[in-house]
Amino acid sequence: MKAAFLTLGCKVNFYETEKMMEDFRKHGIDIVEFGQGADICIINTCTVTNIADRKSRQMLHRAKKKNPRSIVAAVGCYVESGGEELLKDPSVDVVFSNRDKESIAQKVLEYMGSRGETEGNSLPEAVCGGQGDPMRDRTRKYIKIQDGCNQFCSYCMIPYVRGGGILSSREEEDILKEIRSMAEEGYKEIVLTGIHLSSYGVDRSGEKQFVALKGRPLVALLKKINAIQGIERIRLGSLEPRIICTEFMEALIEVTKLCPHFHLSLQSGCDATLKRMNRHYTAAEYREKCDMLRKYFEHPAITTDVIVGFPGETEEEFECTREFVKETGFADVHVFSYSVRSGTKAAAMKEQVPPEIKHWRSEILMEEARQGKARFEEWFIGRKEKILFEEIRRINGREYLTGHNERYVMVKIPREEAEAAGFTEKGIGSIRIQKTNLI
Repeated sequence: MKAAFLTLGCKVNFYETEKMMEDFRKHGIDIVEFGQGADICIINTCTVTNIADRKSRQMLHRAKKKNPRSIVAAVGCYVESGGEELLKDPSVDVVFSNRDKESIAQKVLEYMGSRGETEGNSLPEAVCGGQGDPMRDRTRKYIKIQDGCNQFCSYCMIPYVRGGGILSSREEEDILKEIRSMAEEGYKEIVLTGIHLSSYGVDRSGEKQFVALKGRPLVALLKKINAIQGIERIRLGSLEPRIICTEFMEALIEVTKLCPHFHLSLQSGCDATLKRMNRHYTAAEYREKCDMLRKYFEHPAITTDVIVGFPGETEEEFECTREFVKETGFADVHVFSYSVRSGTKAAAMKEQVPPEIKHWRSEILMEEARQGKARFEEWFIGRKEKILFEEIRRINGREYLTGHNERYVMVKIPREEAEAAGFTEKGIGSIRIQKTNLI
């Protein structure tokens, strides 16, 4: 029996897909590439925007079209928000919530058994090789350490579909055991991720909000990961800006394997817009956090997300955000046009911005982001950088060995030069960066 997976959305979803794959292998089910012949197709869905909902539906339809006789299962956040409506879709055979992911294989087999497609509702406990498993060859491993969010931004459904605002942190030893296993498998870089990573440890601390903890549980975990042999780099997922404080910074600089790469979600550079979004900081406070990062780390990569066209965003408010992005000097900016999300407070707000204006503002901000990224990367030219090489890529007809430095700048080196220097995939090597190395 064969199963195929397709993942949409955040890094937490990708981590959870890997865990679901492991569960299927333990039940003797082979993993194949999505699009190949499969008996079971699992779509790990996303519902962060209406566009994500539409993409989830499209992928479910594609799965059934490519494998008409297969079991197509929808799992994840779109199921939590779409639920019963999804079952009316002829492309979808069965749906599972986020809570079902931990025992997804058995649940699918039970469903198949109810249709008379398996005997005894189970399969042998042999482990089959994961043919075409896209997660197997990665050098970088995402580790989910936390789930749930209680911030309730006015545009976001995630707190409602990920536990209803309840925070949940994994046990420290469970995380460390998984990372030690990854080190033994040859993974060099670990990326810690969560729905609200800054809240790691809040549920076990007696505190109500992460800001009171000043990141102490997260730092304690980082220091223990830092001691694991074989792990060369530790990278953090998205952080809430308010976690950045002197105590947190002074502890972070002691984590020697930590990459100076910080993703701080901004969403807007205008205080009025931030207030409507129910973000709990001002633009000036956000800028202070960036300045603090630059005080403790040399040329850190600070990346962010920005939503344009939020309800009520005037031309003046947008210009405020554009100027903020330009002046702050981000390494990269992910620009999103606001998407009305049913069930959120923002969906009911008046003065929804017309699509053509959102598109125009998005184009302007993306160009600002491109220029900022180029300025950030210029700093590396002429410098010797450690690169974690990941894969061979063909670019303009020539093969290159590609990878990232600690600040997540992607570089390339011609394959023949890489081989002559002894560089290999999944290995770390130092090169002096030239403009031609940048991708």
